[in-house]
Amino acid sequence: MRPQVRRNFALSGLAVVLAGTACTADRIERGVFHSSKGYAVSLPGPEWQVASAREADLELRRAAPPAGMLADATCEGRLSGQPAPLLVRHLTFGVKNRKDVRIEDVVVKGLPGARTTLRGTLDDGEVAVDAVTLKGDRCVYDFLYVAPVDQFEAGRPEFQAFVESLAVSPDGRR
Repeated sequence: MRPQVRRNFALSGLAVVLAGTACTADRIERGVFHSSKGYAVSLPGPEWQVASAREADLELRRAAPPAGMLADATCEGRLSGQPAPLLVRHLTFGVKNRKDVRIEDVVVKGLPGARTTLRGTLDDGEVAVDAVTLKGDRCVYDFLYVAPVDQFEAGRPEFQAFVESLAVSPDGRR
């Protein structure tokens, strides 16, 4: 099992500590990110830039309005045996003064999971967070969206489309 990594995810002066793993993407072709872990997701649009220094499989940033999102998978480890609500909670470590926390069960592409939506503070800035964890046969797939509270709703449809674009290879590899 690969060690779990906690790191800061910079977002226009804001940061969120994530639980994820390091991996280099195989490729981005025609607006689709193909992970060596056997999954793919569609990039949300040209205003979202791929972060060059990253520890999640894919980290995206948007300058205006400021926001960030990521996709990451942890495969063949003890995490797959953990309940999804517990796993999704790890994505929001570091968010303080949590408010309006909502946790719900979700199913995306037949994969069961959990979604947490909350508001809180990071580096003294008010942010809103949408975190989704999905459990597959071999991997746990994490998605995260972070934006300043007043900009958050503008990017949620793009985040939802990003999550729903998940395609998992039948053999688990690309």
